Amino acid sequence: MNHEASNIKAHLVKGKKKIPIDARYGSRHSLLVRLLDVNPFVGNTEFSGLVIEFNGGKFELGPCRLVSEPSVDGYDGRLIFVSEVYDLQRLFFESKIVKLQDAFLNLPLILAHKDKIKQSFKDYTANLSYDLNVYKNLFDELDAEYAEEPEDIKKAIQKAIIDTEGKKFMHYLDDKLDELEEVVADFSKEEHERHGFYFRKQLWNFIMCSPIMKRTNLKPRGYAGDSEMMRMIYSNDYEGESTFSKLMQKHPLEQPGAQAVRNRRKIIAKTLTNIQNNYSDLQPEKFKVLSIACGAAFEMKDILLSPEDSEKYHFTLLDQDRSALSEAAARVEQIGKQLGAKIKVDYINASVRTMVATRQLAKKWGQFHFLYCMGLFDYLTPPVARAVLGTLYQLLKPGGEMLIGNFHISNPSRYYMEYWNDWVLYYRTEEEFMDLLRDVPSEKKSIFFEDTGCQMFLHVKKQTKEL
Repeated sequence: MNHEASNIKAHLVKGKKKIPIDARYGSRHSLLVRLLDVNPFVGNTEFSGLVIEFNGGKFELGPCRLVSEPSVDGYDGRLIFVSEVYDLQRLFFESKIVKLQDAFLNLPLILAHKDKIKQSFKDYTANLSYDLNVYKNLFDELDAEYAEEPEDIKKAIQKAIIDTEGKKFMHYLDDKLDELEEVVADFSKEEHERHGFYFRKQLWNFIMCSPIMKRTNLKPRGYAGDSEMMRMIYSNDYEGESTFSKLMQKHPLEQPGAQAVRNRRKIIAKTLTNIQNNYSDLQPEKFKVLSIACGAAFEMKDILLSPEDSEKYHFTLLDQDRSALSEAAARVEQIGKQLGAKIKVDYINASVRTMVATRQLAKKWGQFHFLYCMGLFDYLTPPVARAVLGTLYQLLKPGGEMLIGNFHISNPSRYYMEYWNDWVLYYRTEEEFMDLLRDVPSEKKSIFFEDTGCQMFLHVKKQTKEL
């Protein structure tokens, strides 16, 4: 039942009276109501409670006030809560009573969190916070100096500031990253998590200045590494509303970890082209390619460079994020228009866990000449990663190949990603990565690195004849 569009059985409580009403979802924190009895109440009338019944449950909510708004779809007005404020979206769609003030329940624990932070780290964070405040104030004052200039003049002045004092600020941030690595070098996994949480609470206002760090921390789609984050990494540009914001945006994009993400796009395109060119006996079949956790499929722009390229391939793009698949479809359509060609693409909205649990997957989806996965394995534990890898192997045609990426444990951007960005990966050594294949009877398997050394790739070729 769609409670957003449907009326709910409810009654208001005022003293000993029960006043029946029709109630409907109005907004996340308000209800549209219609009084069913003769209306003796005027706007701003307060009630001691509200009782709602639906989904076989009875939900008693606290004091509320009727705000007259008779022009809304024939309702008498809205109910707003005057003491405990409820998340009505959670109530109607999950049947859970969640109060806005619930966030304060853990306040004592959160405040006590700082007692477990090492003094050396507190000193580091406090000094960094002071310095960043100084830098931000200086850059903001400079921005104010030329705020009334024509737009082209403002851009020229800002570029001059970025190229001079901005470069010095970037070097300062580099030095502070080196210092951070020294301070946290001996921390355990739990200490990293605890100190990272403290760090972000202390520097939250600076983190929010950077569009990409804001997104990695807030995770609007529920996970790090979404398509918008990838767009910003690939763009590698100064984005933000101020000079300070643009510098805070650009600095993480200049780190080796971000460059590794840009490098892997080229590796996917180059590897795919080489394998396709060396493949025989394709006619009349197109070269079938599967991208796992495809995101917005930015690499399609690197693969499809001519109308002839579009004739070679039949792509299947898989992702659990519907928004990412929609972006991928839009990108494919745009490339097709630019090339004047029709690109053969299938889209699958599924998670890898669903994929692993599906029996006879190869019969359902077919098999592929080449499949690749750039970022997924950075989030998979060894048992899950091993199961996924085994499933992907079964999706390869005999003689087919796959390329799987994973960040190496020596990633020099690790602490930047974890402390500043709240972006935690599952790192592996070469041995650990190769061990994921121990149950797979591959013909060839090897590991290589992209130029920064941050990310490694597992390249596997399936046996020409299946056992």
